[in-house]
Amino acid sequence: MKKFIFITIILLMSSLLAAQSSPRLSPQTKVSTPTSKVVNAKQLINDIETLAADEMRGRGAGSPEIVKAREFVEKRFKESGLKPLETSYLQEFPLRNRNNVEAGKGTNVIGVIKGRKTPEKYIVITAHYDHVGVQNGEIYNGADDNASGTAALFALAEYFNKKRPANSLLFVAFDAEERGLQGARHFVNNLPVKKESILLNINMDMISRSDKSELYAVGTFHYPLLKPHLEKIAKRAPVKLLFGHDRPELGRDDWTNQSDHAAFHQAKIPFIYFGVEDHEDYHRPTDDFENIDQKFYVKAVETILSAVKEMDKNLK
Repeated sequence: MKKFIFITIILLMSSLLAAQSSPRLSPQTKVSTPTSKVVNAKQLINDIETLAADEMRGRGAGSPEIVKAREFVEKRFKESGLKPLETSYLQEFPLRNRNNVEAGKGTNVIGVIKGRKTPEKYIVITAHYDHVGVQNGEIYNGADDNASGTAALFALAEYFNKKRPANSLLFVAFDAEERGLQGARHFVNNLPVKKESILLNINMDMISRSDKSELYAVGTFHYPLLKPHLEKIAKRAPVKLLFGHDRPELGRDDWTNQSDHAAFHQAKIPFIYFGVEDHEDYHRPTDDFENIDQKFYVKAVETILSAVKEMDKNLK
């Protein structure tokens, strides 16, 4: 009997030691991937994780790693069913430094889904895939800013490839947003389609986390005719869809010129920008995949998808 008790104590002690020495799962690892009835949530999460990985070294414009990011974006464009407008998905442009001196090349990635009713009309859906790279030896992974918007491009493309829209959808992943919207400005100044054929720009920049579960649709102050369509979406959206951040008297809280949609607005092309308010990790090395809110992110992409469908149905 004593022998049995002794052996039992030894086994219990071994189990306790093993448990103490085993690595604990991080909170992010314990979170199960959210599900969705309209987008491939698992692929969406995988894509944002890939773009925000340390291997991408912050996707700084002009860096070797932005090439790796661009190759991934082009690969996912193809896999999502997007076709090149002509023979290539790529639109190169001269990359300029702070002194406006040419310093390498930037590259936008462009793909299209042709509309079934009015293929000559376009809704341009955009997100920038660059971030700020490595600074003072720290990697700025830019998970929310803007791996989130880039990965959403693939999810939306996959959906509309299966359920073709009435109008054509032009998907553009911009380079060098963080260097003064250079990719967006080059695209708008060198449009691959006629300017008058573009109905709307829908831009996504920072859509994967919000402490209040709030997503903003910005631009209805400038283009009030778009607001009723978005109000329909807001009533049934899985996140709280709000309007604002687009009036000039707001100063820095006016987001009209703070992302790639500014290039479209300045060319008098209507836009709606989807984004969240700044959070504690904005433009910090802690903007990592582990800090996004996966459930909110999936719901935000579902909300934007509904908005694209609504605009596609009503804009002519």
